[in-house]
Amino acid sequence: MNHGLILGKPISFGASLRAIAIGVACVMSFVVAQKTVAQDITIPQVQSEMPAGQSHPVVVELFTSQGCSSCPPADALIAEIANRDDILALALHVDYWDYIGWKDIFAAPEYTQRQRDYARAAGHRTIYTPQMVVGGVNHVVGYKPMKLADLIAAQGAKANDAPVGLSAARDGGALSITLTPNAIIPSQMKVQVVQFMPLEKVSIRSGENKGKTIEYANTVTSWRHVSDWDGTVKQTVNLTSLTSDPVAVIVQEHTDGAPGKIVAALRID
Repeated sequence: MNHGLILGKPISFGASLRAIAIGVACVMSFVVAQKTVAQDITIPQVQSEMPAGQSHPVVVELFTSQGCSSCPPADALIAEIANRDDILALALHVDYWDYIGWKDIFAAPEYTQRQRDYARAAGHRTIYTPQMVVGGVNHVVGYKPMKLADLIAAQGAKANDAPVGLSAARDGGALSITLTPNAIIPSQMKVQVVQFMPLEKVSIRSGENKGKTIEYANTVTSWRHVSDWDGTVKQTVNLTSLTSDPVAVIVQEHTDGAPGKIVAALRID
């Protein structure tokens, strides 16, 4: 079962509500998932190989929480695909379930806001954990590896048509990004720099996942908007103060402040 939260409604900190859903999430002003029986979970391999010459991996963002009992299978799926060259998998930990018994040590309000922005861009009133957004446009609620595989394959097949040439060079804490227009491209694009931890193991001592030790892959530690780009001319962006964590660069359409299609991405370890 998935956890859902209606946008625009405050979370009540009064009496806890419990709801069970089969196939779909139950949604109220807030919903706490009923604990599920632990099971051995086999993660199917996502079958999508990088076409020859592909320079831009398919970006998969997972919105997750250590306080969500439905999230560990999705966390494991991200770990399974985290090192694929044709995929840039990123885990963003949200903070809106912190009150139900365990405060997620990786959560940040800006990741919750990014998920809310995606929901509004898609016309959705509800955000969920676990939820994946593929390429900035396709939403997958819950643990659905085959649907994810299909979306990755479909977007990967179009990777050679990317309208943006993207390259980057890192020198310690400095990063230089070069963007080159290859075709007519949308205006109002944002250049974003993401840093993440490749693998972290957390022992959860309370809440819905109490007693579990969970491995989290590609956990986002910072997500920065570093430049706007209209795509009309070649542009170079230089920045400093990077940590030692791996870096990803994401170029994404934005309309009226809402995130849209990811047109280019790369990873630098």
